[in-house]
Amino acid sequence: MMKRLVHSALAAAVAMVALTACGEKPQTGAGIRSDAAPYAGTGSNFMQPGWKAGDKAGWEAQLKARQLYGQNEYTRTQSK
Repeated sequence: MMKRLVHSALAAAVAMVALTACGEKPQTGAGIRSDAAPYAGTGSNFMQPGWKAGDKAGWEAQLKARQLYGQNEYTRTQSK
């Protein structure tokens, strides 16, 4: 009888630990600034060298260059 009680308590503890791992954290959009223009920059060190934050024409030129030469899979696979 005591073994059955210990096994039941152990099974309940394992089930409780397993179910707490399934919890989901609340998702909030507090860290996203969607009202800022994309060419306004982020202030991080991972920007294209020579580009200045707020340079809309430079931003658009960079997007066109990416589409033409690097990030368009269709043109990359068709040229081979």
